[in-house]
Amino acid sequence: MSGSKQEVILSEYDPEWVDLFELEKKEIVPLLQDILIGIEHIGSTSIPGMTAKPVIDIMVGIAGLEQLSTVHIQRLELIGYEHVEHVHFPERKFFRKGKRGAGTHHLHIYLYEGEHWKANRGFRNYLRMYPETAVEYAELKSKLNEIYAYNREAYTKAKAPFIQRILQQAEEIT
Repeated sequence: MSGSKQEVILSEYDPEWVDLFELEKKEIVPLLQDILIGIEHIGSTSIPGMTAKPVIDIMVGIAGLEQLSTVHIQRLELIGYEHVEHVHFPERKFFRKGKRGAGTHHLHIYLYEGEHWKANRGFRNYLRMYPETAVEYAELKSKLNEIYAYNREAYTKAKAPFIQRILQQAEEIT
């Protein structure tokens, strides 16, 4: 199944998403404790009230991506995370829990306090701090979901200008 054929399914906010993150965190931290510097809940499921694809996004920060060894990858596999190579995203290591297109959790490993770490945290924090902007984002996502219901790639691409604007605004206040 190609990325453009994947259905976009949005769910109303579920406070249980926070609990699901905490449960995963308890499993991930011991497995990566020798390299882990930080772990955070990111993405739309981390923003109270936000409509979201019901996938828990988890961000782990380490001192350098080269620290992630085969042993770490095998440990994550034991709790259901599949390492997915993304040659177009060399700034992260990506793992999916669940089947492609129907994953329940995404694990993103970044350089701690690097550009992508800061961008993900900044976007989340900005939307938490400015609920009216979060509502605007939720409305955009719903509108785009109607247009691109069966084209996840186009849906994601269409959100990009809004996301870039928020990232810029978040950077200005930090």
